Amino acid sequence: TRYISVTGVQTCALPIFMDKQKVSNKLVNFIKDNFLSAKDKIKVDAIKDENNLYVLETEINGKKSNFYVTKDGSTFFPQKLDLNPPVAREIPKADKPQVDLFVMSFCPYGNDAENQMKPIIDSLKGKANFQLHYIIYQNYQGKKYCLTDKMKYCSMHTTSEVKEDIRELCVGKYQPEKLWDYVIKIDKGTTAAKVDQDWAKIAKEAGVNIKQVKTCQKNEGTKLLDQELVLTKKSYPVENPQRHRSRSGHYQKEMAIQGSPTLIINGVIYDGKRSTAGYQKAICAAFKNPPASCNQILKAAGKTNGEGSCQ
Repeated sequence: TRYISVTGVQTCALPIFMDKQKVSNKLVNFIKDNFLSAKDKIKVDAIKDENNLYVLETEINGKKSNFYVTKDGSTFFPQKLDLNPPVAREIPKADKPQVDLFVMSFCPYGNDAENQMKPIIDSLKGKANFQLHYIIYQNYQGKKYCLTDKMKYCSMHTTSEVKEDIRELCVGKYQPEKLWDYVIKIDKGTTAAKVDQDWAKIAKEAGVNIKQVKTCQKNEGTKLLDQELVLTKKSYPVENPQRHRSRSGHYQKEMAIQGSPTLIINGVIYDGKRSTAGYQKAICAAFKNPPASCNQILKAAGKTNGEGSCQ
């Protein structure tokens, strides 16, 4: 706001705003002159009002970006950062909570989370829905890490990890009562380098039908991985946005699965302490009426290595 004097009396003058289209043209010309080559293409898809700024939704060589310009057309902001962090959200409650744990089968921190989760699953058996999911990459590193030549199904700990992900998905689909015993035995009994030769013996110890797993792996493996790809890429609301920042510095209220392990409770990414006690408290708080077993003091099924992540 500017102050002007008329006959000796100070008054407030209205701020001078430029027309949206003029601001858009000015910004496009500025970006072309200072940042782009003659071959680059830029277009403005939409111009919106946001408080004291114009928000220009643009495409540069097909990539979408938002730019911010003051309404007088004088100042351009490549991005806007919120100085007021968003508040944490409460995980919604349900009669029977849905608990989804995303891991890589040979990520040590994912194995920690499985050890921490196992006693909770045993104590809340039938009272909550527990699902184990697997983080799958595409076009990752090279053929050593990917199941097919097209590099559609990849993981951080080589192709052997992708194959074990499939086997665990198969056990979960057809022999769910055997899954967690099998997973914990795999975690303790082998490595990504040795699992292809060890898994059948470990499966037998866990009472798993090996023939059924092999048939599922052969006939349904990539279909099961396709489902995991969709879930890995999906955006989920986060419990505490202040713990998550994008590369551009923005707080993230929603995000895709970033690393192993990631725990989702009733559709919200859990941001609390990663421990048996922390997981139990959060899951039990997600019940509308927590069962008496929530009062049990539980211990992890194995040793843990801290709060790192494979990503």
